[in-house]
Amino acid sequence: MSRRRWLGAGGLLPLALLADRADAQPPPAREEPATAPGRGFTPVRTLNGWTLPYRMVGGVKEFHLVAEEVEHEFAPGSRAKCWGYNGTTPGPTIEAVEGDRVRILLTNRLPEHTTIHWHGILLPSGMDGVGGLSQPHIRPGETYAYEFTLRQHGTHMYHPHADEMVQLAVGMMGMFIIHPKQGEPARIDRDYCFLLHNWALHPGTYRPDPSIMTEFDLWTFNSKVFPAIE
Repeated sequence: MSRRRWLGAGGLLPLALLADRADAQPPPAREEPATAPGRGFTPVRTLNGWTLPYRMVGGVKEFHLVAEEVEHEFAPGSRAKCWGYNGTTPGPTIEAVEGDRVRILLTNRLPEHTTIHWHGILLPSGMDGVGGLSQPHIRPGETYAYEFTLRQHGTHMYHPHADEMVQLAVGMMGMFIIHPKQGEPARIDRDYCFLLHNWALHPGTYRPDPSIMTEFDLWTFNSKVFPAIE
């Protein structure tokens, strides 16, 4: 299956909960996340962004996301209060390989509950991130553990399934790249990661307007207006 296609999500099994507090520090990460040479794939480049580091814990790749308010600059001199992950919107790119077992910790530093839905990734239903249905909502101050095995490759994304109309509109999203276990069918020199998004950020305001779902006034690549392309 091509890594350029988007798939529907599904799954079958239960959930896991980690009762940590939001003031706990993220775990120390590997110095070379999904960028170490000799791994059989070309790491993606997220323009105006970065790749989330991980650490190995008992054969599991463990990542740590923090949902929080961020001040984002769309263009020089144009800033807004948004929500994102680990200080950015979009959140950092998660990068792994088909067959990996991953554990993704989400710490909630928002003023309301949240979750993460792994859009297009095949996984157990308890890990699907639909608050109030497949898992309890992650309340402010809580940390929740998602854990599953990557059984496909492709270009995917993550975003909340809790108060979606607000949380997506103010910037909560990120990319999840799963490289094929057998390697890419052709040699790749550079692989770029783009996330297109539209916003309602009206003149004279400092926060995106989540009530507007059709008449957007700002279109971005990786949350930047007319970004430089390498």
